[in-house]
Amino acid sequence: MHKAALEGWLSGAAGAPVEILSMARLSGGAIQQNWGVEATLGGAPQRWVLRTDNAATLAVSRGRAEEFALLRAAHAAGVTVAEPLFCCADADVAGAPFFVMRRVPGTASGHALAKAAAARGGNPALAAAHGRELARIHRIRPPREDLAFLGSNDFIAEMRARLDAAGTPRPALEWGLRFMERNAPPALPPVLLHRDFRSGNVMVEGDTITAVLDWEFSGWGDPYEDLGWFTARCWRFGQDGLEAGGIGSLADFLAGYAAEAGWAPDPARVRFWQLGATIRWAVIAADQALRHISGQERSLELALTGHMVPALEWEVLEMTDAGTP
Repeated sequence: MHKAALEGWLSGAAGAPVEILSMARLSGGAIQQNWGVEATLGGAPQRWVLRTDNAATLAVSRGRAEEFALLRAAHAAGVTVAEPLFCCADADVAGAPFFVMRRVPGTASGHALAKAAAARGGNPALAAAHGRELARIHRIRPPREDLAFLGSNDFIAEMRARLDAAGTPRPALEWGLRFMERNAPPALPPVLLHRDFRSGNVMVEGDTITAVLDWEFSGWGDPYEDLGWFTARCWRFGQDGLEAGGIGSLADFLAGYAAEAGWAPDPARVRFWQLGATIRWAVIAADQALRHISGQERSLELALTGHMVPALEWEVLEMTDAGTP
């Protein structure tokens, strides 16, 4: 990134002189890059995060301008997110489109959060806080002019299309999708889905959520899809007994959701969508590996992600073997 060009653009967007003191790549962000920025705005110290594209991204990942719009909508709705500040669509400024948000304290390490929760036998308060936060997201409903770019989400059709596009036979995943198609409950009215709400994408300090991160997969759909994603085994980080993101019990998480949403989710329906989450993560993991194999972005992390797929396929077969997920 060219510091002078970035400072000039930020100064114009902020309406006051910006001086960048330092920039450092932050950990995480397998699909996008996040940079910690220490700066001054009109002489006042600032701590920001600049979010921009990696060399290769997933086709289903939204661009930075759309993600910025989602962040603004969530912030206005009272969701706990980092305050969105500036968005630049001009790739010439920093090499790719980007946006800037305020930096918040905390950790988003799913492994660390799950390990800490397991050490105390689960964290009911934090599990309930995640439920409340997700319910706030789901209060955002279509139609929304500011989110007009969001389309409807046909989960099964989307997964089949992505499997077809990849061209690699995945019969276990096709089996799981057919099971879902034959056993799907009636869909609820669409709400805003985060579609990656999980441990690892939520900043936490102590027992408090400080920001929900990574809105690049959002769309309209059945709220149970998000509930299933957060509670699926693949996002418990080895703490399988703590069904709510490796942090707490499913009951505590759903109680927090119900307290904020005003209705109580059905645990059986949540588990149906845990099957959908397992299928979707297998599809994403295979796509991530292709980014490495194609040579677009050589990465050990991406290559290793592809090795998760067989275990996920086996889990899909286990979840459908008895006729119920």
